[in-house]
This record gives sequence, C-alpha cells and structure tokens, in this order.
Amino acid sequence: MKFVAFERSKQGTGASRRLRNSGRTPGIVYGGAATEPLAIELDHNALWHAIKKEAFHASVLDMELAGKEHKVLLRDVQMHPFKQLILHIDFQRVDATTKLHMKVPLHFSGDDQSPAVKTDGCIANHVMTELEVLCLPTDLPEFIAVDLSTLKKGKSLHVSDLVLPKGVSAVRHGNSNPVVVSVVVIAAPEAAPAADAAAAAAPAAKGGKAPAKAPAAKAPAAKK
Repeated sequence: MKFVAFERSKQGTGASRRLRNSGRTPGIVYGGAATEPLAIELDHNALWHAIKKEAFHASVLDMELAGKEHKVLLRDVQMHPFKQLILHIDFQRVDATTKLHMKVPLHFSGDDQSPAVKTDGCIANHVMTELEVLCLPTDLPEFIAVDLSTLKKGKSLHVSDLVLPKGVSAVRHGNSNPVVVSVVVIAAPEAAPAADAAAAAAPAAKGGKAPAKAPAAKAPAAKK
C-alpha cells in the first residue's frame, strides 16, 4: 500500500496546530539506517481514508518522500478524543534483512460448518482477534486465515494449531500456548415443572374444560 508524505520544516505545538488547521497531519519517521528521526506531514483526508483499511495497519507500506520510496510500518496513531481528526502519526523504517515483530489480524471462517456449532448447539468464542508474529518484512502477511470447520464440542483452538505462512512464526511470551477460539455450550432453556404440565394436560385428556377460576367476592356497598 502506497502513500505520499512531505518533509516538515517547522515543529512545535503552534506549528502543529497551524498544520492541522490547513488540512495536514504532522508525523515522524524513525529507525532504519538513518540516525535521526525525520519530521513529516501528510494530507489528512487521504490519511483518514487510509487508516480505515486493514492493510494500512498490518503490512509494509510504501512511503513516497521527496521522489523516493521508503519501506515503513505504521507504529502509532494519535486521535482527537471526540473529533474525526488525526493528531499525529508515527512510522518506522523497515530493514529488509531484519526480522520484525508485528500484530497481524486473524480472519475466521467455517465455524458455522463445524460439528460443535452445526450439530452440538455450541458457539465459537473468538478469544484472540490478532496474533503477534516474527518474520522478515517480505514475509509479513496482511492477515492469517483460521479455519474453524473442524471445531468440536469440548475442544479449543490454540496458537499451536494455526497454520502460519512460510517464514512466519508466532511470538509466544513465556512459552505459552494461548487459546485462540474456545467452544462455548449454549445453555438449554429450563423446562416447565412436571406438575404444572400434568395439571394442564388432564382436562384436555378427558375431553373437558379446564376449571374456571371462582369469581372474586364483591366488596360490601358503602353506607350512605
């Protein structure tokens, strides 16, 4: 995914405020071979539409700056508390030979065809929606597909069960094997008490009518 950035000469709170008022968003690019971070600015409207796309958050981006392309990753976006306004954005330069840590979204499919959901009345609870991975920039996937068609009642899907693309490994903190999807049994509605059911069925079985309720006693008339 490609976007255009421009070098930013003026910095500071006042300069950033004036930049936002003109329809631009201040940002910064750091890391890589360069020793100093570079202040940049971007068109806010174009950036606003870009951040709504999943690929902008989970893939290596092509940043055009001063006629040259740079490989970067989105690292942070600062939003206004209540306005539709991006206050600041951070990018990290990417080295093609250095592995990177990145959170990649999980795309689930097939849960409605699984034995757990289709026949056993369970639901698939998505415990995780993204996975932290380690890989080279060229191997970074936009998402990881998760097939749930084999889910069974009483079983869960763990990180070790995922099929990862070539060159991609999951980052497991503390050598753990966290749950990705758990199978939850839906509680059946409570049945009506047997005594009430039998009482309601008795008149119908004899061909009669259910006994009517006795009329409520009338209150004595008030004396004049």
